[in-house]
Amino acid sequence: MQTASKRVINSWAMYDWANSAYNLVITSTIFPAYYDAITTTKDAAGTIVSHKVTFLGAEFESASLYNYAIGFAYLVIAVLSPILSSIADYKGNKKSFMQFFCYLGGLACCTLYGFNSSTLGLGIACAILAAIGYCGSLVFYNSYLPEIAAEADRDSVSAKGFSFGYIGSVILQIICFLFVLKPELFGIKDASFAPRLSFLLVGLWWMGFSQITFRNLPKSRPASQNKNQNIFTNGFKELNKVWLQVKQLPVLKRFLFSFFFYSMGVQTVMLAAALFGSQVLQLPTSKLIICILIIQLVAVAGAYIMAKLSDRFGNFRVLMFVVLLWMGICIAAYFITTETQFYVIASLVGLVMGGIQSLSRSTYSKVMPETHDTASFFSFYDVTEKVAIVIGMFSFGFVSQLTGDMRNSILTLIVFFLIGLIFLFTTLQKQKLQSRLAV
Repeated sequence: MQTASKRVINSWAMYDWANSAYNLVITSTIFPAYYDAITTTKDAAGTIVSHKVTFLGAEFESASLYNYAIGFAYLVIAVLSPILSSIADYKGNKKSFMQFFCYLGGLACCTLYGFNSSTLGLGIACAILAAIGYCGSLVFYNSYLPEIAAEADRDSVSAKGFSFGYIGSVILQIICFLFVLKPELFGIKDASFAPRLSFLLVGLWWMGFSQITFRNLPKSRPASQNKNQNIFTNGFKELNKVWLQVKQLPVLKRFLFSFFFYSMGVQTVMLAAALFGSQVLQLPTSKLIICILIIQLVAVAGAYIMAKLSDRFGNFRVLMFVVLLWMGICIAAYFITTETQFYVIASLVGLVMGGIQSLSRSTYSKVMPETHDTASFFSFYDVTEKVAIVIGMFSFGFVSQLTGDMRNSILTLIVFFLIGLIFLFTTLQKQKLQSRLAV
């Protein structure tokens, strides 16, 4: 196949521009800082008394409740995506499902405008729905990659998507940053108004810029004309069919195992970093936002650097190197105590964050077999990642809740990365063996 036109590629990448504002403002910066502020109890002198909240009649550490909520959202997507992908493959309407989840997430972000200390339930519910919208749309967004890019171009096209996302999200983040840190410039007197306005802007940005994507992406082709199949159960049958194929493809199978374990670490770090900085290091919102901006800017370069390195050294060798860096980052994060150290770690996270996400996606598209059922194969990929996130987030939250110290949760992430590294090594060895046998 030939790579689609530049207009189609750029339009596809623009969805990263649109939805990454959610990932930065809601997942990584302003929402976690705002959530921490309104769920922290202080005494008359301003000293932190506790981070405990009551939700559905039970008492939680606020960070653990947030981790559980996001983990639940990813669990929902892990269950739903096989059904949705089945329908999308059968009907050839990936774009429609992508639009539905985009609007679900965008409207949930807009509704967070009403989240305050007396509406914790609304905040948690909207955070869950926004995460479902974000992840659900990505199932179909990612599955477009092998349809619009030839294999030789997938690393660079995937990197372009992530780079568009980082740039677009930073632009909106800076706008929100001004509202939050300099409210007096805009006549804002209510301290909670600026972050809540940011949530509203994220929803509008997400839904607005996605129109470029929806206007120019081609309609996907129906993969089956079997009128008797049950589209609600067929997704799980398709996953089983994919798994049966995966078992016959040693390189793909080992890669998915490695991806499963290192994703537990990568995604949990990205989702929990802001709360770690806020609660453990007690960094103010302004410094957390600056820190996350550093991560995003460095990540643009990281995505392209890893794509170039993969051309020279191969995808699996570069992924092994990146996972080793992640392990080093986690070890360092366990011991950090100062703001400067946090900034250094953040810069390293940015370098490897974009690289490992972009390279993982393009590697999977390279090692999967030729097929028209791209939504089903990427559903398998996404379910693998979502289940990994559920385990990672619940493990992180449980250890934090059990020990009362978020630092201890970092140790579990190191174990996940180590197992992922081992599987990557076996994947590389199997690829070498297959190459020798093919000669």
